[in-house]
Amino acid sequence: MTSAHYSILSLNLGKPQTLEYDGKKIETGIMKRPAASAVMLYRENFEGDGQADLVNHGGPDKAVCVYPAEHYPFWTEFLSRSLPAAAFGENLTVQGLTEEDVCVGDVFQLDDAVVQVSQPRQPCIKLAKKFGVKDMVLKVQQTGYTGFYFRVLEEGRVAPDAKLELLSRGEKGISVQFANHIKYHDTKNLTAIERMLSEEALSESWRSSFIKKRDRLLSIQ
Repeated sequence: MTSAHYSILSLNLGKPQTLEYDGKKIETGIMKRPAASAVMLYRENFEGDGQADLVNHGGPDKAVCVYPAEHYPFWTEFLSRSLPAAAFGENLTVQGLTEEDVCVGDVFQLDDAVVQVSQPRQPCIKLAKKFGVKDMVLKVQQTGYTGFYFRVLEEGRVAPDAKLELLSRGEKGISVQFANHIKYHDTKNLTAIERMLSEEALSESWRSSFIKKRDRLLSIQ
């Protein structure tokens, strides 16, 4: 990282809505809009925000979804359309903080709150439904343009023009980009999987997934 401070371009909130895709109704919290004023960030989400699928979204390890603004030009070209704010359903659209730059376990001051990177965002089928692109999830995985999640270490108010200030780095220096690579590409790299599991800040869901992969690889050796 070249600087300890990073800009938030948009703070985005939205309650779950029922939308119709391909003739079917689905409940989703992916439709978010920029907030006009400061809101409280609690342990599991922002005030005024919510998730429909609480099994795969939200909760303490996935309280805040973050997406880098740097990826928007790529997706604009790929999708052949202009994209609105919070197009990927993120709570924070950030600048200067991509998957390559940020590590699992990194701790940031976010206005009055303190947050920590817990895992990459794992793209779900609702992204495909929102954009009308069947292989959208695969494309996100292939590019590594996933974004990532924060857990909340200290609750506090956050303004739309807040800055992110890096307080400390993750103990193992495992970038979100590296985590994505091991999750989706180099899936049989036992040494890398063990390294992932050595990072205490890794979310419970990703830890469980890597434990299963490790045990499966050990069983066939």
